[in-house]
Amino acid sequence: MSRYVSFRDFDWVLLALVLLICALGVVEIYSATLNTKFMGVHIKQVYWVLGGVALMFAVSLISYQALIERVPVFYVISILSLLAVAVFGKKYLGARRWVDLGFFHFQPSEWIKLVLILAVAKYFADLKGRCDAQDIVKAGALVGIPMLMVLAQPDLGTALTYLPIAIMGLFLGGIKAKHALVIVLVGTLLAPVAWHVLKPYQKDRLTTFIEPEADPQHKGYQLIQSLVAVGAGGIFGKGTAQGSQTQGQFLPVPHTDFIFAAFAEEHGFIGAMGLLLLYFVVLMRLIQNAQTAPDRAGAFVVMGVVAVLAFHILVNVGMVVGFMPVTGIPLPLMSYGGSSVLFMFLALGIVMNVRMRRFVN
Repeated sequence: MSRYVSFRDFDWVLLALVLLICALGVVEIYSATLNTKFMGVHIKQVYWVLGGVALMFAVSLISYQALIERVPVFYVISILSLLAVAVFGKKYLGARRWVDLGFFHFQPSEWIKLVLILAVAKYFADLKGRCDAQDIVKAGALVGIPMLMVLAQPDLGTALTYLPIAIMGLFLGGIKAKHALVIVLVGTLLAPVAWHVLKPYQKDRLTTFIEPEADPQHKGYQLIQSLVAVGAGGIFGKGTAQGSQTQGQFLPVPHTDFIFAAFAEEHGFIGAMGLLLLYFVVLMRLIQNAQTAPDRAGAFVVMGVVAVLAFHILVNVGMVVGFMPVTGIPLPLMSYGGSSVLFMFLALGIVMNVRMRRFVN
């Protein structure tokens, strides 16, 4: 077997599927921002995608084993970056989540997901199948420290995206059924405490989706308009830039959090199902790459990416159709935003990295 990696082993099918989703996202961002103050941001999204692809190719050439070995350094830098946000971060709408670098608003909480994927993969791979109570506590602290720091910003949505990384690590790491039951029981008992810690607007988000009609002009407005937009699309949709809810600017932030609602209005049930099918195929392709990984750490890394991607899709789509609370979690590869797009392509770069080394000694 060759000791050298080759782009012949690159997953070009996965890249094509991802770029197709990105292209649909760019078109929808263009349509959703037409004649608004955000008009033209679809061009920026194209730049983010192109930059992401370049980063993906660059990361695919760096051995993922080398990245995993340097996880302690990355983790410390991540914690320091969150501290920098607390001290120097730019405050917007009551939250301090970004550091203004002049040319770019850096959001460390997005990038930390990648560090946690590597950290959790290293931790559980080193256990070699053993996962006792002490290991679970250590893994919980590993993910819990940055999670609590992000919650303090406050950013509940991003903090929640760290949970599937930990859950996937525990599952693949061989957690025992009795330990999993204890975690569920402890989580249930702590739920009332967590509820009292949440900000009032966070509590509203978690309760409004149950009965948005109770306050249709304020707390329930976003969800109601989203449901109207999805329903208005019918079977075949109204066509690009033809959605009444989207073009009438009734649908809130249709180019970011509610882009799936805008897409469903303009492309209907057929278009929405087609998009979800694309995501499903991407997830299956990622799982296939995990199965062919050369070692446990590689498989854990890829499955960590699967966990984050699946969680983002599930929560965002569930939010749009009223099955989950509005949490501000973007739809991967489609929602407008540099940090989200670059994170996803960096994560895919590491997946490609693992795939390209499956035949290396």
